[in-house]
Amino acid sequence: MGDIMVVVLIPSVVLLIAWWVWKALAWIWWNPMKLGKYLSEQGIKGPPYYFLHGNLKQNLFAIKQAQSKPMELSHRIVPRLMPFIHLTVRKYGKLSVIWHGPIPRVQVMDPDLVKEILSDKSGDFPKARTNPQTTLLIAGLVSYHGEKWTKHRRILNPAFHLEKLKMMLPAFYTSCNQMVSKWQELVSEEPTELDVWPEFQNLTGDVISRAAFGSNYEEGQRIFQLQKEQAKIFTQGAQSIYIPGYRFLPTKRNRRMNQIYREVRTLLRDMINKREKAMKIGEAKNDDLLGLLMESNSKEVDNNANSKNVGMSIDDVIEECRLFYFAGQETTSTLLVWSMIVLSMHPEWQDQARQEVLQVFGRRKPDFDGLYHLKIVTMIVYEVLRLYPPVMHLFRATKQTIKLGEVCLPGGIYINMPTLLIHRDHELWGDDAEDFNPARFSEGVSKATKGRASFFPFGWGPRICIGQNFAVVEAKMALAMILQHFTFELSSTYAHAPHTVATLQPQYGAPLVLCKI
Repeated sequence: MGDIMVVVLIPSVVLLIAWWVWKALAWIWWNPMKLGKYLSEQGIKGPPYYFLHGNLKQNLFAIKQAQSKPMELSHRIVPRLMPFIHLTVRKYGKLSVIWHGPIPRVQVMDPDLVKEILSDKSGDFPKARTNPQTTLLIAGLVSYHGEKWTKHRRILNPAFHLEKLKMMLPAFYTSCNQMVSKWQELVSEEPTELDVWPEFQNLTGDVISRAAFGSNYEEGQRIFQLQKEQAKIFTQGAQSIYIPGYRFLPTKRNRRMNQIYREVRTLLRDMINKREKAMKIGEAKNDDLLGLLMESNSKEVDNNANSKNVGMSIDDVIEECRLFYFAGQETTSTLLVWSMIVLSMHPEWQDQARQEVLQVFGRRKPDFDGLYHLKIVTMIVYEVLRLYPPVMHLFRATKQTIKLGEVCLPGGIYINMPTLLIHRDHELWGDDAEDFNPARFSEGVSKATKGRASFFPFGWGPRICIGQNFAVVEAKMALAMILQHFTFELSSTYAHAPHTVATLQPQYGAPLVLCKI
């Protein structure tokens, strides 16, 4: 009987192994060959596909070489940050392809095509899940599609209205004032060197803690530490090919990422449970993002009492809070640090910004209307976002063959809209595209871009970042208060070395020399 069972099982096992081998070969060879040929016939070309790794080794080697030492003090940072893509676009054009493992990534730089992709409402260009472990770092609104995205966006929108943002201004001021007061104590009568990068990370962490959760930086410090570690681990993992199913293997990296994910969720669950209890007994404040979110969610449930799947579950709220913590801190801290670095490189613009701030506020506490009318500061913020966008790429995917402009893109590919390259395209921005020139925004974004999708530091279209006003107002508050009290310049120890850890950051910090006014 046993012999019969063995005879029966052997062919089944052989067939199963053969099936897996066929699937693996299809994934790493036949499909890439088919997709590459299809793209080439559409005029979309690039470096050749190499077995399994695609162009990943070439890409990582180019980045390692480019970032092996600091660069010259200029804004020509593309060759350092994305050298392989930069060379590919120069050689094969603005509609070209590179291979991240067996998955083709088509670079799209035409603003009209970018607008078509990012304005998509039918789901033809869904968010690309370039790595399923992304959800361990950030999830929430940015990762959803279809009805779930629509529902979450509807519930979250009220919390980000400008009127609600005004309610959070005292939290912005309190955090900024604490930082400025600390700097005043550190800076003696003589010019003093200070690395402002960790200062801004602490500042934006404190702001998001106060404005989102009505707490302070100390209470949220563990979450920030964990999220920072998660971003570092994720960035390291993103530099290799993601093998389907790899995230389920008990590797050291996977175990740590899952531990961090669970611990952050536990901390947030406790925070949300406390708020729910306070709401039930009428002691909760609704002037922070969490309170506004829970209030909006409650109204959504009450207004649709007879419907199914209304409102957010506790798990949904936790994921949105994780997103608040990560995006709320990362985006603004990078904007602030590059603003300070750039204004140190261009003291004439620092002087103009300070004169405007002192003319509008004097030494007074900045208010919402005054911040709104800071024209020069706003121009500077936009120009910094153009040259140093927090995120260098926007990715989308194709589910099926679809026409885009004059070409047809097959299903199963990724579309990369390289923000950093588009923001510096000489055909779109002129001969000074890589120079710092805030005057290009003197008549607003629409005039500077001629209404085209050539400037999108916060995305574009229906999925534009819901927190962009939050980030910009916070940055303007911090810059205004710094300009009121200090002049600053680059320290002799500053090394210009932009690099990415989820967002665009200064690799060796940002030591500046501050002087009291």
